Amino acid sequence: MAAGADRVNGCDEPRPFGLIVLAGGRARRLGGQDKPGLVVGGATLLAAVLRAGVSAGAEPVVVVGPPRDGLDGVRVVREEPAGAGPVPALRRGLAEMSAPSVAVLAADLPFLRAGQLRELQRAAADADGAVLADDAGRPQWLAGCWNAAVLRRALSGYPGDSLRGLLAPLDPVLVRAATAGPPPWLDCDTPDDLRRAQTLAQESPDPDNW
Repeated sequence: MAAGADRVNGCDEPRPFGLIVLAGGRARRLGGQDKPGLVVGGATLLAAVLRAGVSAGAEPVVVVGPPRDGLDGVRVVREEPAGAGPVPALRRGLAEMSAPSVAVLAADLPFLRAGQLRELQRAAADADGAVLADDAGRPQWLAGCWNAAVLRRALSGYPGDSLRGLLAPLDPVLVRAATAGPPPWLDCDTPDDLRRAQTLAQESPDPDNW
């Protein structure tokens, strides 16, 4: 963990939390493909994120985006208007939440695992939130856990459309996840990102080792 993680209260178990997966967007840098439906390591990007959340005990699970196959048991809603961006999508997903804590994740994190979500929950236990940091220490705004009430207050007075502009003032704890496998914060925004993820998955075929 990076500096600031000493605010963790030492609790062994994360508190109950819900999960919002932002799965809309137009994926312009991927030629307009359905990014959450792309496959890395034998699973779609969205399926990998949902598996991590469900395995970590998230309830409820809300996907903000268009209906897709394989989402039985998951609440699917759309931001208003559809394709409006991550802030409206977060606002829409949060409207479905009753849990005191919520994980907010992109739908293109193929290497995120339940243990890392639990680590984020522990780090956020006595802070407004916690986010994964990449290998350069940069916060990954779509890989975090948050106090739901704090998010609601921030959204209620926020006129912008930048997720960083919304979340950075909340001063989240930065968490550098301990893993010997592919980086859990790696997302797939471009064709190069996708190829890198697919190569890493081939080189590390056992997800239990990630």
